[in-house]
Parts: sequence; C-alpha cells; structure tokens
Amino acid sequence: MTTTTATLGGIDIAYRDSGGPDPVPVVLVHGMGGDSHTWDRFARTLIRGGRRVVSVDLRGHGRSAHAQSYRFAEFGDDLIALIDHLDLGQSDLVGHSLGGHAASLVAQARPDLVRRLVLEEAPLPLRPDEAMGALTRRLPTPVELWHAVTSMARSPRALIAFDRSMTRSALAQFHAAHPDWWAGLPSMTAPTLVITGGPRGMVDPGRLAAALAAMPDARAVTIEVGHSVHRDRPDEFDAEVTAFLA
Repeated sequence: MTTTTATLGGIDIAYRDSGGPDPVPVVLVHGMGGDSHTWDRFARTLIRGGRRVVSVDLRGHGRSAHAQSYRFAEFGDDLIALIDHLDLGQSDLVGHSLGGHAASLVAQARPDLVRRLVLEEAPLPLRPDEAMGALTRRLPTPVELWHAVTSMARSPRALIAFDRSMTRSALAQFHAAHPDWWAGLPSMTAPTLVITGGPRGMVDPGRLAAALAAMPDARAVTIEVGHSVHRDRPDEFDAEVTAFLA
C-alpha cells in the first residue's frame, strides 16, 4: 500500500489504498496522535481475506496537511470527501478514538455510504443534560495522558507529524455537550459494533448505554485492555471485527 495525496475541500489528505476487486471496501480511521500505519497489522489481515482496504491520515496527522481548524465535523467531512473522491460507494468503516467519532459523523450525515460501522474506544460526548466541571474541562484525564505517552513510545513517527495545536480543541469538544450528535444517532442505520477497553478505556458506560439504545442496530463488546484495543489485543480485536464485517 503506497501513500497517495488528494486535495479535498482545500486540504491535502493522504491515504493508502490496497486496491482490488472487493465491492465493499474497508476504510480504516486512526485516533488522535496516530496515523494510518496504526492499522498495518489489521490491514494485512483484511487484505489476506480478500478485502480492499483504504487507510487514511486525518488532517493534521501523518502525511496529511495541517489545517487552521480541527472541528469534529471537519474530520467527518474529510472522510466523506475521500470516499466520494475514490468512488468507493458503500463501505465498511472502522475507526479508533477520534477516528471512530469521525466515522460516526459519516454514518449520521451519509448513511448511504456505510454498510457496517466499528467504533473502537470512541469517547462519547456529553449528553445535553450533562455538565463537566471547569477543572476537568481544562486538564486531560489520566487515561488520556497515559495513552499519549504510550503512543509516543510506540509510534514516534506519527507523533512527530502530529499537529499538536489540535489537542486543546479536540479535548474541549469531547468535554462539551453535543446535542446534534445525540440527536443524529437514530439516523445511523448501519449495523454498528462498539468496542470498549473496559475501565481503563475512555468510553463512559452510562453514555454508552444511552447511545446503544438510540441507535437502530448496535451492540457493544468489551475487551479489557484500555484505550488501544487493536494495538494491545490484536488477536481478539481481529476476531471480533472480521467476524462482524463478514
């Protein structure tokens, strides 16, 4: 898989495409601070199974361009633009953390593009009736800090390319209420698998229960390893996701 860059909505987005005849490609979307290479092992598993795989570098990550703005809706719009640019049609989307949230926005805005959806440890925004204290809004949680440290140790290349200016914006968005996202859950008609990492992960159980109840066809599975399930428990992740996508 070689890296290609396309200018989408005025910003250069890098991606890798395995090609192949698979009529339903799998689009892999990494989390904050990562890049498309976080999926290398899983991509090989999918390709051996005959799937076409497209792995993207989100704006401000990897070989994609830095941007002036990093609103969640923009990450989702970039994915829609890439799917349309490659004429992928209906695809399976697999997203981790920030990438999972971006994939959920695609499923809300363009359900016609998503056959099946996998959300791995995608932090859920506050519900409209929730509030978060000022101290929590200013500071990353210990889980977020630990994930950043371990990601830096395992993938220094990705951390060097990462536009750190987005960190404050992303955390503020995750720590704010997003009524539009919650209102859009019923439009996510694709069968959805939510993978959580248990108590050391970033998915709030109460919000998860509410989200699952609002989505038409969704279920959750927990693999107790923390935030990066595909990285730290690859065999279990591969088995759950490949069976779901089959």
